[in-house]
Amino acid sequence: MVASGGIAFDRPIMLDKDNIYWVESRPAEGGRSVIVRWSPQEGTADVTPASFNARTRVHEYGGGAFTVESGTVYFSNFSDQCLYRQDPHAEPKAMTPPAPLRYADAIVDSHRRRIICVCEDHTNAEVVNSLVGIGLDGGGVSQRLVSGNDFYSSPRISPDGSRLAWLTWNHPHMPWDSSELWVGEIAGDGSIAQAVRVAGGHDESVCHPQFSPDGTLYFASEQTGWWNLYCLRDGHVQPLYKMDAEFGVPQWTFGTSTYGFESADRMICTYTKEGRSFLANLDTVSLKLQTIEIPYTSIDSLQVSSDHAVFVAGSTAEAPAVVRYDLRKGKIQVLRRSTDVKIDAGYLSSPRAIEFPTEHGMTAYVFFYSPKNRDFRATPGERPPLIVISHGGPTSVTSSTLNLRTQYWTSRGFAVADVNYGGSTGYGREYRKRLDGQWGIVDVDDCVNCARFLVDRAEVDAERIIIRGGSAGGYTTLAALTFRDIFKAGASYYGVSDLEALAKDTHKFESRYLDSIVGPYPAKRDIYLERSPINSVQRLSCPVIFFQGSEDRVVPPNQAEKMVNALREKGVPVAYILFEGEQHGFRKAENTKRALDAELYFYSRIFGFELADSVEPIPIENLK
Repeated sequence: MVASGGIAFDRPIMLDKDNIYWVESRPAEGGRSVIVRWSPQEGTADVTPASFNARTRVHEYGGGAFTVESGTVYFSNFSDQCLYRQDPHAEPKAMTPPAPLRYADAIVDSHRRRIICVCEDHTNAEVVNSLVGIGLDGGGVSQRLVSGNDFYSSPRISPDGSRLAWLTWNHPHMPWDSSELWVGEIAGDGSIAQAVRVAGGHDESVCHPQFSPDGTLYFASEQTGWWNLYCLRDGHVQPLYKMDAEFGVPQWTFGTSTYGFESADRMICTYTKEGRSFLANLDTVSLKLQTIEIPYTSIDSLQVSSDHAVFVAGSTAEAPAVVRYDLRKGKIQVLRRSTDVKIDAGYLSSPRAIEFPTEHGMTAYVFFYSPKNRDFRATPGERPPLIVISHGGPTSVTSSTLNLRTQYWTSRGFAVADVNYGGSTGYGREYRKRLDGQWGIVDVDDCVNCARFLVDRAEVDAERIIIRGGSAGGYTTLAALTFRDIFKAGASYYGVSDLEALAKDTHKFESRYLDSIVGPYPAKRDIYLERSPINSVQRLSCPVIFFQGSEDRVVPPNQAEKMVNALREKGVPVAYILFEGEQHGFRKAENTKRALDAELYFYSRIFGFELADSVEPIPIENLK
């Protein structure tokens, strides 16, 4: 059910008159990303043919792989990273020639019959990012519009076509640390003139720029310590509504959107507070905000028209779905569910949002799931084993939305603690900045203190505590296993074991990320060495299983293989599963299934319990 019964919705959603478009990542089709169209007359239908994969590799994480206007779709194709144009009822045609160029975050400039998008040039060793204009009729001719900085995103055109707004930032900053919003006039030849910075800069993150129907520029900024909404009027930045809540999200991928306009005077927006998302309408004249009651706890990729809002939403009882909300009637229509699997509530565990104390008198947050399976009961007095999940990012966030991966574990007798440790998004800039210079310390402390808190409350078995995580969460996992002694086993999914190697060998987008959360390299090389699990393997004595994609450019396979070899030589039980052709995260259904089954099998051998189902064994070295 986890592996092939569900799809993922990649950002963004696009509205084109009455039609709605989105991208589905389908594990059952080898992880292919498919553009899907919904119309009131015909329902849902695939747009991209089976031979195409609508996915961009800009920043490696992608997002923003397509745009649409008047029924014509423009998208990046994964295999060659070329831009394609697909007219209604026609096959896609390449707009750009094969070249080491990647495109993302495109918008249609109908006034000049071109696309404006982010271009990432891999011609030389030093990757170059810029904003370019590409003619709708193809031919491969592009016009460089904005360049000179390290990164660009979110090009947006004013309704009259006279101005272009965009975001930019430079190394060593990440966009959620410091970014700038610029606006320029579009000259007669299509170039950008008289560009000025209107917001952002040192220690201020700006995101989600949009022009309203009357041409007013809106955006989210962290001036208050939270991503709140602002607008530019008469040359001055004005706040719309101050609130200790997040109206923005970190730009890990392109195409993020947290608000849209029903009219020039009414905005529909989403915000996150204490780990939960809310939908609201905001009067841009009176500046009054009113929450809209809907049965969802997470909302993403919001798009708005004059009569509907469309977004991806989920709750503790419902997996993510594409939802259409009627702004007049207040009615919800589910257009597409991420899974059609129906599961009896007797097998589903509902999360409890818990605050727990951590280091230096601080508070951290977790969604805790008790084991649940209506067909089984634990032996009286027995406490369940605990799996602590350290999410990726690390400035990401976990939500309470129904996730079958979590239910896989709770239905098999495990308790699960999904931790939003210090550094997580959604709790304000101050909470996120707790990780500055402290990666491998704060995140580990919070995961450890969460486990101790649950043990002290007699919720779980202190002798069967596991930690697992992927990517940055894999680093937290390995650091916790190496530098703490509370965990009895762990699972690292494409996790970091050598911070110095990561600083030297990763993609451009994250190549200076560690400057802020560890320290500048090589000036702080001693910290990199000190916090790298690979350099302290002698302190690691509990079993670990590793999962890795062979084509991962974000965290290369050598990060896992160094650790596996060290544990093998030390005699610690270790297992290693390498998936050929997979990148940073597994998209193929068979690999998702294999990873979950392998991890469960690993724990069964380590803790000595019998599996209820037949699972293909995996080799575990040094297991006595």
